[in-house]
Amino acid sequence: MGFKITNDGVLEKYIEEKGVSEVVIPDCVKEIGKLAFSGCSSLKSIIIPDSVTSIGEGAFSFCETLTNITIPNSVTSISKDAFEWCKSFTSITIPGSVTDIGNCAFYECTNLTSITIPDSVTGIGNLAFYKCENLKDVTIPESVTGIGEYAFKGTKWLSEYPDDFVVLKNGILIAYKGKDSIISIPDSVTSICNRVFAKCNSLTSVTIPDSVTSISDSAFESCSNLTSVTIPNSVTSIGKRAFLECRSLTSIVIPDSVISIGDSAFEAV
Repeated sequence: MGFKITNDGVLEKYIEEKGVSEVVIPDCVKEIGKLAFSGCSSLKSIIIPDSVTSIGEGAFSFCETLTNITIPNSVTSISKDAFEWCKSFTSITIPGSVTDIGNCAFYECTNLTSITIPDSVTGIGNLAFYKCENLKDVTIPESVTGIGEYAFKGTKWLSEYPDDFVVLKNGILIAYKGKDSIISIPDSVTSICNRVFAKCNSLTSVTIPDSVTSISDSAFESCSNLTSVTIPNSVTSIGKRAFLECRSLTSIVIPDSVISIGDSAFEAV
């Protein structure tokens, strides 16, 4: 088959062959390189051997006919854009060896219906499952402590979530779906993810509970009608651009507990 593999085991490129829909990657491969299979239009099934430890940026992006891929337990990271626009996926098993899912890793996998993230994963990148519009069944373990902005935006899971506040079991607030002008964030929340309330122009007043210890980057960015925020003594850090362009903000008290304020946190207020 048309594999271009370096001496140190990097699969740099798969040269697509006419009529070939199933591929078994050779055991000598240690790493699947950047864009290695990108745009392969006929592949339906790929088997990755146990020798592979990483999947590079955009490795399988735009493989629109790919329906089945086996990721072995040797893989520890799924990089940025790895499976972007793999529109024929309905499900994928992420092995318990993976610790990080990169930005846009499954961006617009529109037929993906379910995903179970293993306990080994601690971080999910920006837009990781963005516009996976049929994604309805999502399991996120408590091991996940960081979720990037809009990671699940445009999924059925979010649109059908029963509450306005989408809070993980470990207390991370990853989305807000409400339209109320005055809100109190639930006591179950311990941290507020990036851009959760960004551009929520309906908001005028927010009360943050004592359970929250950090306000992430751009959390309230461009909330143009926000006039009042209550920050408790439990908060120790306010991220970059957290209240950027909250031009109506007239009342905010920053408690002595805050030891870190990011760049442009209150710019254009």
